[in-house]
Order: sequence, then structure tokens, then C-alpha cells
Amino acid sequence: MKLSRQPYYRWLAAPVPEAEVAEAYRANALFDAHRDDPEFGYRYLADEAESAGQPMAVRTAWRLCSSNAWFSAFGKGRAKNGKKPGPPVHDDLCA
Repeated sequence: MKLSRQPYYRWLAAPVPEAEVAEAYRANALFDAHRDDPEFGYRYLADEAESAGQPMAVRTAWRLCSSNAWFSAFGKGRAKNGKKPGPPVHDDLCA
């Protein structure tokens, strides 16, 4: 397996970066809070995660919740693509 030595030993010293580990713990805390209270949004989930010992910025909580599709149970519905056209605005006088 033709591997370069320096990157291999650098990876061997720290196989998972600390930032990824911290993000995983934060996401886990957000998921636990979302599982307990699915009706709350990302701001409340960030507060719950902070009380569980994982402090983070609200923007970080939004990014993690958005990327994992953890939305409030009372959120807006998705817009439908290709809505049916409504009734004509005026009669066609060209015919």
C-alpha cells in the first residue's frame, strides 16, 4: 500500500480531530434534547444541550439541527412544487 510515512504517522497520533469529536458530542446532546422534546426549535435545544454540559453557539446548534433535519414538530409545512393554477383572471376575449 504505497503510503507516505509522515501523513500516516500524523494520522496515527490523532486519527479523529478534536473538532470532529466535539461536534459529535454536541450533535448527540442536541439529538437527546430533540428526542425528549420534539416540539421545540434549535434555540431551546441549544439551551438544553448547554444544561447537559455541551455549550455551543446558537448558530452551531442551527447548523447541526439543519444538517440532520431535526426540526420542530410545529414548524412550517413544505411548499408544494407545481401548484395547480387557479381560475382564470378574466374571460378570454380573443376567441
